[in-house]
Amino acid sequence: MDRETLDVDVLIVGAGPAGLSAAIRLARRREEFGKEPLAIAVLEKSRQSGSHMLSGAVLDPSGLDELLPDWRDRGAPLETRVTGDRTYYLTKGSQLRFPFTPSPLRNHGNYVISLNRFVRWLAEQAEAAGVDLFSGFSGSEVLYDGDRVVGVRTGDRGLDKHGTQKGTFEPGVDIKAKVTIFADGVRGNLTKTLIARHGLAGPISQSYAIGIKELWEVPPGRLSPGMVIHSMGYPLRHEEFGGGFIYAMPEGRLSVGFVVGLDYKDPLFDPHMAFQRFKQHPLVAPLLEGGEMTRYGAKALPEGGWHALPRCHVDGGLIVGDAAGFLNSMRLKGIHLAMKSGLAAADVVLDALASGDVSAQALATFQRHVSAGSIRRELYPVRNVHQAFGSGLVAGVACAGLVPFTGGWWPSALLSREAGHERIEYLTRYYPSGPPSLDSTSNGVAVDRQLTFDKLTNVHYSGTRHDEDQPVHLLVQDTDVCRTRCRTEYGNPCIRFCPANVYEMVDDEGSGKRLQINASNCVHCKTCDIMDPYQIIDWVPPEGGGGPEYEGM
Repeated sequence: MDRETLDVDVLIVGAGPAGLSAAIRLARRREEFGKEPLAIAVLEKSRQSGSHMLSGAVLDPSGLDELLPDWRDRGAPLETRVTGDRTYYLTKGSQLRFPFTPSPLRNHGNYVISLNRFVRWLAEQAEAAGVDLFSGFSGSEVLYDGDRVVGVRTGDRGLDKHGTQKGTFEPGVDIKAKVTIFADGVRGNLTKTLIARHGLAGPISQSYAIGIKELWEVPPGRLSPGMVIHSMGYPLRHEEFGGGFIYAMPEGRLSVGFVVGLDYKDPLFDPHMAFQRFKQHPLVAPLLEGGEMTRYGAKALPEGGWHALPRCHVDGGLIVGDAAGFLNSMRLKGIHLAMKSGLAAADVVLDALASGDVSAQALATFQRHVSAGSIRRELYPVRNVHQAFGSGLVAGVACAGLVPFTGGWWPSALLSREAGHERIEYLTRYYPSGPPSLDSTSNGVAVDRQLTFDKLTNVHYSGTRHDEDQPVHLLVQDTDVCRTRCRTEYGNPCIRFCPANVYEMVDDEGSGKRLQINASNCVHCKTCDIMDPYQIIDWVPPEGGGGPEYEGM
């Protein structure tokens, strides 16, 4: 097939905080030195910058201070400074407020933001600096010359659901670059293949969580703007990791969410149901009473920490941001670390281009920048916290609380180093007396569509839109496993861990049940790619522009 080719100096895959920070730094530093402008291209799979950006989000502005010290004059959308913190331990019917806020959860000097709006603003800064931003274009394949990365191929457009070319067919473009920076987010499809091909995985398996979030409009005065609330405990059990958050914004807007570690054992557990139960708690329900849910979203989070970071450099390529796992799970923050990783990558790339050497050896300077700077200073002391929670809530809290005294050390025998999908247990082991119905959940809750919602209703509020007549972007290598082994061994956990009702087991005459994939519901959280116990699901980008529209989130 004849494909158009575009040659650039630097290609950045992903227009999130990491990718855009790298792009802005590259453009501005080249300009400062009075050298010829670099040809910098940024690929973004969403319809417009920020559409797929979802986070809590409380921003530590340190990364922004490094990127654009004059961000206030530039009108950065940081409208709500944190005014207070509260932390609670919840039981089913009550709450215990911590007498003090643990230092990692103190947010003095931080801002409650809409990540969607913040990233759109960053995109404006990048374009003003001369960066070419191509939204609606997904990366489908890494291009190589031998083992050297030389760019990315974008996805074909105009294929029907059978893979046949429609009248609107357009082949993808080969974008060739001297250096490619992979900032394609958590479990990015290109980064995933890059890590596998080059053996880049870290010393321990990356751990993940899923964050589920709603925006609410409530009567004014419920919480003062800038109030930040975190919780642990109910509705999670001792063996499960996670907690809730409520962030107050102006004009009666609340960001309400719940994070669940994707390393739970119960095959019938449903993270979305846990979020609904959280909203029913006596601490949360009164805050939402009389209000209206306006937006919904879900996103995976990389929580493995320092020892789960991959090697981030190959010949011709670097990995940054959430794609690499630069997130502090103890602070529940990663935006500033993603930005700092993008800045470090830009500096290394400039030096490599100036010397004409973009080999892995030259780009390894990025790893040294990370290890010698503020990213390591923040991540190394909390390197074992998430793994400690694998031994239960008490062990995890103890590890986190002792960090100031231990420097993060914890007995290795008490650390979980398994991949999350390996921890989910067989039905017969978790339910020795027999499981409930295979189509039920162990933590179900009645839905009233006022405070609690079913997944399809929530998806409607995510703004998700896909062309129905296109190839399915959720690739299941063997669907026969779903109706046989998986149903018997695990009870089809995909119908529970997906927060968007993408996967259903439906009646099939003659064979009992079969898997039905409702790909148009997908909110691009990638939980299925992470948590499937057989690792036979691959999430790949749909036709460019498809997916959620996280406006204001």
